[in-house]
Amino acid sequence: MDPRRSAQDLLRCQLCDTPVPPLYCGICHIHQNIHLCKACVGDHLLDESSEHNVVPFDKRGLTTKCQKHSTKVCELYCEECDISICATCVSSEHKGHEFTEILKYFEDKKDAIQKDFQKLQKSINPKYQEIVSHISVQKADLNKNSQKLTSAINKHGEDLHTEVDIIIKNPISNLDEMDLKQLAVLNKQENEIKLIISKIVQCTTDLEKLLNSNDINLVTAYKSRNTKFRKLPPKLKVSLPSFTPQKINKEQLYEQFCSLSSFSRNIEAHDNTMDAPGADTSASYKSLIDEPRIVKDINTDCGIQNCLCSVSCLSDERIWTSGSDSIMRLYNLQGELMKSVKTKSGTWPGDIAVAESGYLVYTDYEDSFINMVKNTEMQTLIKLQGWKPRNVCCTSSDDLLVVMNNDDGRKAKVVRYSGFREKQTIEFNDKGQPLYSARDIKYIKENTNLDTCVADWAAGAVVVVNQAGKLRFTFTGPPSSTKTPFNPRGIATDSQSRILVADWDNNRIHKTDKDGQFLRFIDNCNLQNPWGLCVDARYNLIVAESERGKLKKIQYCN
Repeated sequence: MDPRRSAQDLLRCQLCDTPVPPLYCGICHIHQNIHLCKACVGDHLLDESSEHNVVPFDKRGLTTKCQKHSTKVCELYCEECDISICATCVSSEHKGHEFTEILKYFEDKKDAIQKDFQKLQKSINPKYQEIVSHISVQKADLNKNSQKLTSAINKHGEDLHTEVDIIIKNPISNLDEMDLKQLAVLNKQENEIKLIISKIVQCTTDLEKLLNSNDINLVTAYKSRNTKFRKLPPKLKVSLPSFTPQKINKEQLYEQFCSLSSFSRNIEAHDNTMDAPGADTSASYKSLIDEPRIVKDINTDCGIQNCLCSVSCLSDERIWTSGSDSIMRLYNLQGELMKSVKTKSGTWPGDIAVAESGYLVYTDYEDSFINMVKNTEMQTLIKLQGWKPRNVCCTSSDDLLVVMNNDDGRKAKVVRYSGFREKQTIEFNDKGQPLYSARDIKYIKENTNLDTCVADWAAGAVVVVNQAGKLRFTFTGPPSSTKTPFNPRGIATDSQSRILVADWDNNRIHKTDKDGQFLRFIDNCNLQNPWGLCVDARYNLIVAESERGKLKKIQYCN
């Protein structure tokens, strides 16, 4: 090849100089770049000085030479020695060892890397971010409490006039000192956690590079670091000081002016098995507030003509909706329509859900399809035979839970799908009796403790089974309810495994704990015919008002 041309034509056949050859010798490339056109492959294979493995150019890197036998290709992976080997090695130093086909081992490693990447990105890192967020809340509470106490101290000091000005400064000074100490502790933990988060981000970046690499040596040498990150730092629980005014006695002014309790800190260990069922590192952070409040009130294009039925959060700022027409709509919090998608069949969707990947999944009752909207493309995930899909949810493990009726409407069941594969069927209790009523809507959610929760409208109950499909409890409304019967519609769950259920007939939301114990209502937000529910990442409840076609974003916990 003319050296002057080599800079212009980077890839040429090693034998005939044909530009852009489509093939590649995966063994000879170790010593030199062997790019081959189809016409020259035969001549290259005649060279018996070494073995050859000619592959398409885009498959390069998937072969490697044996470290012991330089003319041999590694076809196996010795799991005992943790090394790639050739067939000759099997009968020598690796005799009797356990082997895996090298490409299968490569793919298994890729899968493991993908899982680590997803856990870091979707589970571990968010939990660290959540802890940092909690620290920010505590810092704000500390500041708010300090302002409140300072105001109370000053108010009490006004009654003592100028003779107690010096005394007033004393507890305030103590409070400031406590704040400084407390802030120092909170800032220290915050900085430590942020340092770990930066390491997680770097690890995620490294894993992305590995996922995009075909370098078998780099990929097979990968060792997971997720175990190191799974052990969360201790949880810092602050007990805020309080101010107690005393009756004024000038003779004992210094003792009687006030008492200021000292701050305290309780360090609680996190549940470090982050992947364990029901693990919840943030349960104490998000207590219910006494008076839920409306954060946003959003009008949609549904309403008088089209009932608004289902909602699912794409993010904190964007919400998918569906109703009794064939259009699924994506809104932002300003009520602007960001996107609209028509169902494949032209009939209204039974239900919608957002998958972990961010794609929209919906059920088509008439066609017996479960479809996915990926960007602008429509893809059928599951085609049912003899059954029709009603409602659907996506789980934390990216499975699908689908409520369905058989074609004659006499049976109902819940089926869990992993990809296209049916993984679990939930239909009967331990006595062989049906768990669910035969007809009508049944909204479904998986709880953080991996319970499956179904709001069964026709049965007037929320039916909850555990991970194995065994009945845990049914909730039929609070015992003291004197209004119309409980007919649940939409259902949502939060990070504390609390269950929130739309009571359409009574214009309110029921809240229970994970064991079905009634906690309280949300009935102060002027709700009208609440139907679909979802909880966003900031623990706000999104309510679809079916008749008015409105979305209400409600803060119900801290």
